[in-house]
Amino acid sequence: MENNHQQDNERKTAVAYVLGGPLRPQINGVVFFHDTLGGTIVTAQITGLPDYRPARGKEGPIGPHGFHIHENGTCETGNPEEPFQSAGGHWNPADQPHGNHAGDFPVLFSNSGRAYMSFFTNQFRVNEVVGKAVIIHQNPDDYRTQPAGDAGKRLACGVVEWAAY
Repeated sequence: MENNHQQDNERKTAVAYVLGGPLRPQINGVVFFHDTLGGTIVTAQITGLPDYRPARGKEGPIGPHGFHIHENGTCETGNPEEPFQSAGGHWNPADQPHGNHAGDFPVLFSNSGRAYMSFFTNQFRVNEVVGKAVIIHQNPDDYRTQPAGDAGKRLACGVVEWAAY
């Protein structure tokens, strides 16, 4: 048993395979988490995102898309009108105000349905997010509204797991 634990501590890369739910089944992608000096590099490659639409009247915009780590590693659809609620709220191990949660990521911009992004964070190490969920939202995160940034409906979900290689 200790050997398996030691092996996990030596691993450097985790992955979440993201799939769209009932509100946007076209979404498909992968998010990599790689340990690096002082933190983690996160790289996302996503397809099937809805194109940007500005806010209209009382309707919020569609995109850029909120992108977060959520506290529970489950992607059960549940209510198809409000999918992926089982993933819980934003992952916030240091009990910070919204905008500074460890799970708050930059928004994803849809470029003809595709997004590719890579960024560095010093908020966590890879082993801390294994078993959590990655969620893509319909709306942009405002990084102010408590507790979750008013990012709207959850379009896609993937559970972070150790990479097989």
